[in-house]
Amino acid sequence: MIKTEIDSHMNNFEEIKDNFILHWGEMGSLWGINRTMAQIHALLFISEKALSANEIMEELKTSRGNVSMALRELIAWGIVSRLHKKGERREYYTTEKDVWLLFRVIARERKKREVDPTIEVLRRSVAELNKIPSTESQYERAQLENLLEFVETGINVYEELEAQAPTSILKLLGQVLRLKNKVGR
Repeated sequence: MIKTEIDSHMNNFEEIKDNFILHWGEMGSLWGINRTMAQIHALLFISEKALSANEIMEELKTSRGNVSMALRELIAWGIVSRLHKKGERREYYTTEKDVWLLFRVIARERKKREVDPTIEVLRRSVAELNKIPSTESQYERAQLENLLEFVETGINVYEELEAQAPTSILKLLGQVLRLKNKVGR
């Protein structure tokens, strides 16, 4: 009876784990991240111990090449670390377990890869439009200036929040929610 109960819990655990990993992979692809990359991240996040590439391959039923490329990219993003265990030749991998630190690393990387180039294009576009006589392209200039101001404001808010401790951010969010409830929205 006890063995059957333990087996049942293990099967439930494996099913829950598999569902989480599959879902994280689906979400990753919606966010523009390779599905295998997101699944590896999910597996490492919920794994108590660091895993070797072979263990990752076995768990996710995917090829060595796919695992290797995804690990390389996750390391480049700064969300997976390579570890060496004393007396072992193989490498092991882990991810940040603190969700706040993980969020910060991902947000910083997405800003660097996506938002910063967009701001640069907007700034160059506005500068080029400013060289054209004001009667021409007035509408386009105003639109791009508004968009640039909006994105730069968002970056200022992001940079201010990133400088804060998670407890400060939670406190601020609590104050915003209380204010929202007072206003009656």
